[in-house]
Amino acid sequence: MTLSPIRKVFQGIADRREMFRMFDRHAQRPDRGQGDAGSLYAGEWFEIGQAAHDYMFEALPPVILAVDMFALREFLTRSVTSVFFTLWIDGRARYFHGYCDLADITSGGHMRKAIVERETRPVRAMTRQERLEHIWSSTHDDYRGYAGERWPAPDRGKRTISVYGGRQGTTLRLLDGLTDQEISEKLPVHLRYLPDAIAA
Repeated sequence: MTLSPIRKVFQGIADRREMFRMFDRHAQRPDRGQGDAGSLYAGEWFEIGQAAHDYMFEALPPVILAVDMFALREFLTRSVTSVFFTLWIDGRARYFHGYCDLADITSGGHMRKAIVERETRPVRAMTRQERLEHIWSSTHDDYRGYAGERWPAPDRGKRTISVYGGRQGTTLRLLDGLTDQEISEKLPVHLRYLPDAIAA
């Protein structure tokens, strides 16, 4: 399955602490400091509250991209930076953070459209990939990482996560290889029983 380059990485409204944690969800990647990590970040988005949105607007002089979005002047990597959106969905203002590659002048507009399409679905649901991204976003750094040299060559560099295996104890598994039951066990109760959404 080819994943959409624009992806929701957290369910619900991230509080300020969660927002700052998710600004660098890939901090543990093995090649940190080498090459351009823009492809890891570009396209990620999540919802934030108005207070967090306003705090980021006032933190540094923003780059105004449109009436409903602004970007930070400090780039995460090369041309990828944080973009903040105020979008009217179902008659109320909602606030979002996303990483856009500003080398593509249409990236902000594409992200705005993807967020609105995702958030106006008539039935609240999650795709398998959204479930995995939420698990990754909400897991403490001590319990997630990247497959290293002890893993088979094709798996090296892929995301890993600790899973409680009952009598076998805690084991390290590839995030993408979690079973439906393991995914359900790792999700908070209010997200476990949402219907599966068909990926766009």
